[in-house]
Amino acid sequence: MPNPKTGTVTMDVRRAVEEIKAGKVEFRVDKAGVVHVPIGKVSFEPQQLLDNASALAASVIKAKPAAAKGRYVRSVTVSSTMGPGVPVDTASVEAEAKA
Repeated sequence: MPNPKTGTVTMDVRRAVEEIKAGKVEFRVDKAGVVHVPIGKVSFEPQQLLDNASALAASVIKAKPAAAKGRYVRSVTVSSTMGPGVPVDTASVEAEAKA
């Protein structure tokens, strides 16, 4: 549903459309701490998917609250819309996000 908090309801339609076309993606965390966000499409090259995943991991790690203690990223799983999930090594994700 359209929501002013997420930027889907705005008086500046031109800017909103430009941001979406440029690839703006917002993510939220549900109550269980799970982040669901697309990182690409089937038509993307593997390097584009890797770049998007790295940018997502970096922004999630950057958004870590100061009060959060311990491991912030416990597991990472990548899947297509209706496909099975493929587990990803969290150490490699954290290392890629820091690079």
